[in-house]
Amino acid sequence: MKKIKKIIKFVLIAFVIVFFLSWIIYFFNLDMKASVYLKKLMDKVYDMRKRDRRL
Repeated sequence: MKKIKKIIKFVLIAFVIVFFLSWIIYFFNLDMKASVYLKKLMDKVYDMRKRDRRL
């Protein structure tokens, strides 16, 4: 019985932590801020490629 309570407690604590982390990411719009940063990095990589401009 102690093991089951321990497992339930662990799952509940993990769920609460994940919930609050996702709420913070949503509230401060951190996912969109990260995507802007990643887009800048991807643009640099894309711009460094040599292009074949022949028709």
